[in-house]
Amino acid sequence: MSDERHTRIDVKDGIAEITLDRPERMNAYTAQMGVELNEHLLRCDRDDAVRAVIVTGAGRAFCAGADLERGGDTFATSVARAEHARVETILPWNVRKPIIAAINGAAVGVGITLPLQYDLRIAANDAKIGFLFVRRGVVTELSSTWILPRLVGIARASDLLLSGRIVLGAEAAQLGLVNEAVPTERVLARAREIARDIAENCAPVSVALTKRMIWDHLGGPPPTEVAKREGKVLWALGRLADAKEGVQSFLEKRKPRFTLSPTTDSPSLEPLD
Repeated sequence: MSDERHTRIDVKDGIAEITLDRPERMNAYTAQMGVELNEHLLRCDRDDAVRAVIVTGAGRAFCAGADLERGGDTFATSVARAEHARVETILPWNVRKPIIAAINGAAVGVGITLPLQYDLRIAANDAKIGFLFVRRGVVTELSSTWILPRLVGIARASDLLLSGRIVLGAEAAQLGLVNEAVPTERVLARAREIARDIAENCAPVSVALTKRMIWDHLGGPPPTEVAKREGKVLWALGRLADAKEGVQSFLEKRKPRFTLSPTTDSPSLEPLD
């Protein structure tokens, strides 16, 4: 990994603020960013002084999705997996503190599946939000096919996931994708208000156990198993032609020409236990 940090963390008065810090790239997601986020969440989970966590983006975006510097091979290798394999990992729903996403701007691809794993989401009214995976020739990840239908219902989840369309923060709030939509300049302030209220007025053990039960009791296969399944499909598709075309057409600002057949070219989908 690079010596340059892709995130930063500040802890004050019981609240940890984690900032995705690549504003010149609209905080595009990298394997290094994933490792650093994991480090911060581990720290927050273990530190009793931290009562709530906020994740936001530097500059005008929350996270503009995966960094596309590698062009058509962006999804062809599991770099993030390799990096995560070297360190102890913690999944957001297992962090014993509530995590609030302050979506201050564009949140697409992993930029929205990441905060889906958090507990609360505050978005800017005009933030562009979209699950663009089918428009890049891959599938969504980070347990989003498990979480999103539980948030917004299967019909709305199907609309968002199968079309890959962009919605603004105000519509996302109407759909239930985010908890609130506020003016851009109020996003971080509103997240801090919620975090401060929890930090000052809620018992940390009660919060931790309530959070755990919310996630455990959602029903169906556990999100960890869904995440494994999604990951296998994502990386299988990432090596195929449509993933290259999805990225290249975006970079070249043209409509994609996808060629793979669902009948003959689909990777096998292992059943969930």
